[in-house]
Order: sequence, then structure tokens, then C-alpha cells
Amino acid sequence: MRLLFVLGIFILSFSVNAQSVNGVITDTNGKPLEEVLIHNLFSKTHAHSDSNGKFTIENSKPEDSLQITKQGFITENIKILTNDLLTISLEEKPFLLEEVKITNNLKYLNTISKIDLEIQPISNSQDLMRKVPGLFIGQHAGGGKAEQIFLRGFDCDHGTDISVSVDGMPVNMVSHGHGQGYADLHFVIPETVDNIDFDKGAYFADKGDFTTAGYIAFNTKKALKNSSVSFELGQFDTYRTVALFNLLNTENQSAYFAGEYMMTDGYFDAPQNFNRINLFGKYSAKINNGDQLAISVSHFKSQWDASGQIPDRAVNSGMISHFGAIDSNEGGNTSRSNINLQYDSKIDDYSQIKNTAYISKYDFELFSNFTFFLNDPVNGDQIRQRDNRTIVGFQSEYDRKIDDQWSFKIGAGLRNDNNKGLELSHTVNRKTVLEYLSLGDVNQTNLFSYASADFTTGKWLINTGLRLDYFKFGYEDQLAPTYSNQTQTKAIVSPKLNFLYTQDNTLQYFLKLGKGFHSNDARVVVAQKGQKILPETYGGDLGINWKPFPRMIINSALWYLYLAQEFVYVGDEAVVEPSGKTARKGFDFGLRYQFTNWLFWNTDYTYTHARSIDEPKGQDYLPLAPVHTLTSGLSVKNLKGFSGSLRTRFLGDRPANEDNSVVAKGYCITDFSVNYQIKKVSIGINIDNIFDTKWKETQFLTETRLANETEPVDEIHFTAGTPFNARLILKYSW
Repeated sequence: MRLLFVLGIFILSFSVNAQSVNGVITDTNGKPLEEVLIHNLFSKTHAHSDSNGKFTIENSKPEDSLQITKQGFITENIKILTNDLLTISLEEKPFLLEEVKITNNLKYLNTISKIDLEIQPISNSQDLMRKVPGLFIGQHAGGGKAEQIFLRGFDCDHGTDISVSVDGMPVNMVSHGHGQGYADLHFVIPETVDNIDFDKGAYFADKGDFTTAGYIAFNTKKALKNSSVSFELGQFDTYRTVALFNLLNTENQSAYFAGEYMMTDGYFDAPQNFNRINLFGKYSAKINNGDQLAISVSHFKSQWDASGQIPDRAVNSGMISHFGAIDSNEGGNTSRSNINLQYDSKIDDYSQIKNTAYISKYDFELFSNFTFFLNDPVNGDQIRQRDNRTIVGFQSEYDRKIDDQWSFKIGAGLRNDNNKGLELSHTVNRKTVLEYLSLGDVNQTNLFSYASADFTTGKWLINTGLRLDYFKFGYEDQLAPTYSNQTQTKAIVSPKLNFLYTQDNTLQYFLKLGKGFHSNDARVVVAQKGQKILPETYGGDLGINWKPFPRMIINSALWYLYLAQEFVYVGDEAVVEPSGKTARKGFDFGLRYQFTNWLFWNTDYTYTHARSIDEPKGQDYLPLAPVHTLTSGLSVKNLKGFSGSLRTRFLGDRPANEDNSVVAKGYCITDFSVNYQIKKVSIGINIDNIFDTKWKETQFLTETRLANETEPVDEIHFTAGTPFNARLILKYSW
């Protein structure tokens, strides 16, 4: 009897201690707030609100006190009075860095991106990429072509080693007409971006193809706070207008439309005749059972002329200027139309399913001349690259929180690219085709599944994950004398293991380990009969997140990345070339500091040592791999109506060839912006390269021959970076 009594007391005690409290958090307009931190000051348990603003916090009962915090909102302390559903409303306030806490979150770099977006919003499409610390971009074909990307010692070309997505829809193009992983982000209107999720390395199971140096996931706004129209006028006949219309905004539904039009002749001697139109619409709804639906539709079209890369010797001799062109017939056109569906289904307070489905129609035509008259002394070496594809895909993920210690997620998905008329041809004057170098159809499918689990104990968070990717590559060669549809299949398994130790809300240590990969062009796959066509990477990050002072955040890491040998399809020449094993290691350092309520400073520095493993010392440099990068700037936010920034970016000298005998010169550029808000009207000025520095944005060591030359010359070719470029912006909001 006594035993039963003791057992009953134990069960009663356990049931009391095991109580949980449910609630929902919104802003003052009734919109749900996600990723709000709810902390029980008595039991020390915590929880985060989901996309519906709902949360469940364990080991909580009446009389306990909860602290509710979210960046950009006033912290609330409430006392639990009953076990009924809590309804909490948070009020927005000026941003204070001292209220940003280091939490037990493996993706803490997202906090850094939120800070940067808060103190310095995106002002153009190039800023989208530049929000990733240590990532540099370069434009070398007139503004309409996707930018060249540099990150962690990778010349990622246009996206080969960094995966990019928007609202769960992939941006990278597999087996692209110009280059593998081609990521053209120009279809995104910057003003519609709500947040940026990014990380470096291949440490997360839900990130797959192209996630070697890292990934960037952009998310667009669910709703607009207000409608606005802006007009931009700048040098070089530059015009841009953006309209955002709030069509519907209730507690459970929202809809808006955004449109952008831009045109410019550019700063080159040969006018770019660039124009771009973007249309975007999004509808979001919260269903009575707690599910959430979002549907977005977008269309993008762009065309341009380009000056391409020019040789040093032509500029030094006075043949052309720093902004001149050898072949002014370069350029192209491209378009992309997307339909994207996101549906998040809440099963119960502890589990949900996230679904994304999309379809894209994409067209691309690019005219380039990289070697001038090297191969064809009479007609020149102009080439045309074409891509015409339909992309369909989906991804579903089941998330489950078991208890305060365990949670897991399981996901699966598919992506299919059906590319008709993938072409590389030798042309004249953009019109006449002299020779088809490559012409065929690609059908490529990627099936994938993944699982990961989080285990929390004390100050430790341990994350483990496993990913399986299966590819089927198909290529039908239209130049073959008989029908030939070549196919190959390949699978790869990618394990992940991450450790996070949060000493307190001011100091955190992490160790991230993972295997990643990037797929190769289908034309490589069939040529190599499936051998060495999914080159894997192995990497690790060891670092800290630290708040030495209330208004300062420091994040730094030592890292290492190994890339296996592969074969690469050179889209500009229609040939397959071997690429050896490489190793990269380096150091990342970032600092965010708030001097006053309105003055901020942020800086990011990276050092990278990148080498080829199989080559002898001194012959093992990786061409164009960045060594030193630095970005730093001061930002003013809401100082009596004024906001603005002064920002500098530095890219150091780097090797242009394998023995470092030729160097790609670095640059240091400073940009300036200021904006003044008067009620519903704002007026601003953006200035690129405020000191009018003459610099080379992209550089390549290329063998070329000019029309008047009898022998080819191997030297640096470059695209000039923007000179002093001022733009006036007028915006009206309502």
C-alpha cells in the first residue's frame, strides 16, 4: 500500500512537471510571427514559434514566467495564469543589437543576415548575393548574364559550387548551355525579398546538388506592409521603376503584385541597350486548421549587348579604351517564367509537413567572342549558346519534435530538366551559323531523400544527417548521323555531423562536418560513361559565435574543404577536360557593432589557401581563386529621417595561372548611399565607386589573336568595373 502511495505521488509529480503550455504570437496587426523565442524563466525550457505563430513550451505551468523575444520587437515578460491558449502580441521597435542573443541554433549565420538586412536593406539585384559574407561577384557580359561567383577559394563560375534557391525553387541550371550550375538571379525583384538563409560548406542534409562552397536560400515576403512606387534615374541613361501593390491584407489572407522595369546603356563605349522586365505576384493564406498556403507566379525577360573581355595589349596600345570592345556584337537575351506552390500542413503541436512544388519555363541565348580571330581569321570566333528548357520539381519534408531533447526531419523530392536544342555554334554577326559544334537534347532527373536528427542535452546540440541523391542523365545528340539517346545513372550518399556547444547567450562553439557534391553536365556524363561525374567534397568548420559586448557580435571559423577529381564540360568549346583533386583551407572573420541606436559598423574578412593536390609545388595554384577578401562599412538607420551607408569591398591579388607567374590584380571599391524619409515620400542617392577608381571587375588569362596579328598572345583579358555612377531614387508609399 505504501508502495502504491509513493508511486502515485511520483506519477502526480511527474505529470505536474511535464505540463506544457500552448500559445500563438502575432504582431500588432494580427500577423503570425515565426522564430520567436519563448523562454521559461523558472524551468529554463524554451521553444520557438512556427510559421503560424504557434508554439508549445514544455515543463511549463501556471505561475511560471515566460520571456518572449524576437529581433526588431519589444521583449515581453508574461506570467502564465491558466492552461488555456496564450495569445501574445509583440510591438515593433528600433533595432538594437544588444537584444540579439546567441541561441542553440545550428544556422546562426541566418542571424547575421537578418542583422545586415535590418541595417542595410537590399538596393539592387547584385546586393542579393553580396549579403553573404565573403562572397564576391563579377559581371563580364553586359549586365544581363548571370554574375561570376567567388566563395571560399572557388571560382564558382556562375554557380557550379554554390546552390541558390528562391522560395524552395532551385535557381541553378544543370547541363546549361553556358556553364554547369548557371544561377541567374535577375528574375528576383530585390524589394520582394524578406530574408536570406545561407551557410558555407555542405553540412545540412536538406541541401544537395551544388552545395560545396555553400548555399543561399532567398525567401520572398508573404505580405507587404504598404504599397509603393519608386523611380530611379542615373548616369549612362539608366532608368528603373518598381511598383509594389498591396492587393489583399487580412488576418488570414494576403496578396500583392510587384513589377520592375530597368533600362541602361551602361558605362562602356559601345552602348549595352540593356532592358529588363520583372513581374511577380504572390498569394498567401492561413487555413482554419492551421495550414498555410502560398502561391507565387513570376515572369522575367531581359536582352542586352555586351563588350565582353578585352586584352590588356589593346588598351595599353591605345587601340581601345579601358571601357572599349573588340567585338561589340556580343550580348544576348533570356527569360524565365515560374509557378511556385508552398503548402505547410500542421499535423499537431509537435509535427508538420512542408511541401514545395514548382514549374519553370526558361530560355537563354548568348553570343560571345572570347578568342577574337584565333580559330577563324576571316570571320572571327563568335559563338552562340542556346538553352530552352522546362523544369518541374517538388520537395516534401516531415518535421517532428519528440521532446525537449529529440527532433528529426525526413524529406524527399524530385527535379526534372527537359532541355530541347541545347546548342553551341560558331556564328557571324549573331545571324549566320557557320558550324554547329554541339547540338542535342538533355533530359536529366534528380531523385533525392534525406533524414536528419537533433539531440539536445545541456549546452550541447548534436545534429546528424544522411542524404541520398540518384541521377539519371540522358543526352540525344542531334549531330549524330543516326538516332542516339545516351543515358547514364549515378547515385551518391552524403553524411553530415555537426556539434554545437552554447556556453551561454554570449558565447558558442561549433564543429561542422559534411560531405557534399556537385553534378556534372550530362554531356560529360555520357562521354565519360558515368565515371567521375559526381565529384564529392569533404569539409569541416571549427569556429565560434561570440558577444564580447552587448552591442557587438563576432563570428569566425577555421575551415577545410577537399574536392575529388572530376571531368568538366567546357561549354564555350564543347570539349571535356580533366580537373584534378583540390584542397582549400582558410579563415573567416565577421564583426557587427552598434555604436549608437542609429550608427552601425560591420566587417567581414576571409583568407583562403587553395591548391591542386596532384601538381608539384609551385605549379599547384588554382587560377582566380581569391586569397584575401574584405568588406566593411558604416550604416546609419533612422537618424531624424536619414538612412544610408558607406561601404568598401576589397579583393586582393590572386593567381591567374597554375604557377602564379601571371597575377589577376585586385581592387578596392567604395560605394555610398543616403536616403531621407518625409512621411510617405523618400528621396535617395546611390553612388557606385564614389572615388572613381579604375578597376577590373573580372579577369581571365586567355590566348587570343586580334585581326591585325599573325601570332596569338596569352595574357590577361578583363571586363572593366563601373566608374563613378550616381543614381537618384524617388519613392512614394501608402
